[in-house]
Amino acid sequence: MVSIADILAEHKDREGPLLPILHDVQKAFGHVSEDAMREIASALNLTRAEVYGVVSFYHDFRKEAEARPVLKLCRAEACKARGVEALVPIADNQSRVKVEAIYCLGLCAVGPSAMVGDTVHARLDGAKFKTLLEAM
Repeated sequence: MVSIADILAEHKDREGPLLPILHDVQKAFGHVSEDAMREIASALNLTRAEVYGVVSFYHDFRKEAEARPVLKLCRAEACKARGVEALVPIADNQSRVKVEAIYCLGLCAVGPSAMVGDTVHARLDGAKFKTLLEAM
């Protein structure tokens, strides 16, 4: 299992390593804990407040682990024009998956789109979206 120290070591020679470190910690542990923030701050010679400020500013970082799998559903204008609003009631009628709004996955021509982990799903309709939710 990877540790915070391992992640810090991977980025030791990188210029401006805070965001890449936080992303790696989030990916490895599912959240950025207070202990992780303290260790990162110490290693980068930053205050805990500086690290916390970055973690709390970006919506991708969690301070506590989410028990359910997370699906990010694009709610930007292009996906709205392509029918994402019809998927929202489907998402609201289930509780096994945490559905979060995200504003642009960069797939405007093939929306509505959603992202699970690092995998993007495009051209979603009601049936595809239900299948995706059930598979999670």
